[in-house]
Amino acid sequence: MRIEEHPILKFKRGKKIKFKFEGKTMEGYEGETVAAALHANGILVLGESLEKHRPRGFYCAIGNCSSCLMEVDGIPNVKTCVTKLEEGMEVNKQKGKGELK
Repeated sequence: MRIEEHPILKFKRGKKIKFKFEGKTMEGYEGETVAAALHANGILVLGESLEKHRPRGFYCAIGNCSSCLMEVDGIPNVKTCVTKLEEGMEVNKQKGKGELK
């Protein structure tokens, strides 16, 4: 699900790295965002709406909306569409408004 070629854009990817999503080991590239790495691994639902619990996915990709808020390394409300992936990150879906533990 990762875009490999584009007629106009060039993709510079760093080295392949591992991270965890909901306890499962996945791979991504240094320099890409957490949301992009999840999308490339087939994860399309990043969370759910607060009131109606409807699925939310990768939407604006510029940090303006709240569709990509997740818990990253124990920190809630991280905008994964603008947060760079790092080796060993632990990413989890967020329940509710996301409160520090």
